[in-house]
Amino acid sequence: MSTILNVIKLLDPISRFLQCSTPQSWIDEAIKPDNLPILLVDHANCELKAAQTAMLLLRRYAVDKESGDALLAWLKPFEDFVYRKVGDGNFKDHVNLSKKLISKSNFAHGDELINKMVMLIKEELHHFQQVWDIMQSRGIEYSNLTASRYARGMMKGVRSHEPAKLTDTLICGAFIEARSCERFAKLAPFLDAELETFYISLLRSEARHFQDYLSLADKISQQGIEQRVEWFKQKEAELILSDDSEFRFHSGVLVGA
Repeated sequence: MSTILNVIKLLDPISRFLQCSTPQSWIDEAIKPDNLPILLVDHANCELKAAQTAMLLLRRYAVDKESGDALLAWLKPFEDFVYRKVGDGNFKDHVNLSKKLISKSNFAHGDELINKMVMLIKEELHHFQQVWDIMQSRGIEYSNLTASRYARGMMKGVRSHEPAKLTDTLICGAFIEARSCERFAKLAPFLDAELETFYISLLRSEARHFQDYLSLADKISQQGIEQRVEWFKQKEAELILSDDSEFRFHSGVLVGA
């Protein structure tokens, strides 16, 4: 009972933030046994992409060149494995960052961005390792998958001038983390015991990532974020509720499903 109450408490702000719930037709597609390899591979991809997004934010806005190089080195073994098929998939020695990052003096929110994004990267890379371990235990290979249109569709709305660009990017990050959290919770009861436990265990960190992105956007914005949140809220719902031709973790309604 306490677990259920904790899940409800975690999901309440996310449910209020998102304009729509995941359609049942997506859940029906996601729990098909034939789609389990796609679900897990794309989930792993999403974890790596989340870490990469946070790294790019730090390199672009918050840290000096030496620190940026350290971030690149941190993610390189993961990227080599996924994109270049280099390595054995054991990343336990690469979970932690090798050096302290130095904040740029001209960015007022640099230290906070560093603290939140470094924690996010560490957790996303750990989740990537967890998904890969589950895939290995089930004999699922890491195959190449095309990316869904979801993140790309969200980022199309990002403005090109600063600080609006950073604010919008952070808001997009909040929506992506919120949707991920919502889908983990929706899927968990329909999966086997191992995956149900794993997906429930991810909710707390995903919910925190959502809040971190949103609070950073609010602090960095010079005009408040309410209107931009509403704009992206509608865009996100359109992507979730519109037709999609391929099943992915963030895909919309599957055509013919």
